[in-house]
Amino acid sequence: MFKVLVVEDDAAQNHAVCAYLRANGFDAVGCTDALQAYDAMYGGVFDVIVSDIMMPGTDGFEFARTVRELNQDIPIIFMTARDDLSAKHRGFQLGIDDYMVKPIDLSELVLRIGAVMRRAKIAASRRLVIGSLTLDADERSATLAGEEIPLTVREFNLLYKLLSYPKKTFTRSQLMDEFWDAESTSGLRTVDVYITKLREKFSACEDFKIVTVHGLGYKAVIS
Repeated sequence: MFKVLVVEDDAAQNHAVCAYLRANGFDAVGCTDALQAYDAMYGGVFDVIVSDIMMPGTDGFEFARTVRELNQDIPIIFMTARDDLSAKHRGFQLGIDDYMVKPIDLSELVLRIGAVMRRAKIAASRRLVIGSLTLDADERSATLAGEEIPLTVREFNLLYKLLSYPKKTFTRSQLMDEFWDAESTSGLRTVDVYITKLREKFSACEDFKIVTVHGLGYKAVIS
């Protein structure tokens, strides 16, 4: 049974999240502040952390920073009322894996936990193989049927993200938040330009396609 650490200072919401996760097959442990969470981590092994940002004492940012110093691999999902770009950017810079804005749909949280856990397994190998395509995260290289396809760092990161979560739709805003600096003056349509480049470079690949989800963004579909 997968073990989830829930760090949320609102006792009622903490209880509700933990109860829902347990009902869906997870072993959930709730903590109301970072100090309790540290104690829980010292006393056990967790597969995923779901954390608020605005908490008394140590906030979610500092908590995530400390966790990343101790463990580079455990997935971290922020679950917060903060919906500003600066908070999202700071969170991803600290190494979180996903960001959900309250009020959250608990069924969606379960889906996202599953997604980041799959992503963590991919990250452990640092290679993603889909049919004749191989993406190597350490070398930032893409090889199609033995031939290397030249990609910029941002092109590689976008493709790796999409293929790591097949069938999951990413909005343009989500992709901008993760792969462009907060100071960037680029608009959301910049994402479209990069997606077009990726489609052109992998037009000969029949193992996947990048699908436009009208009004939202993009998703990768594996053939």
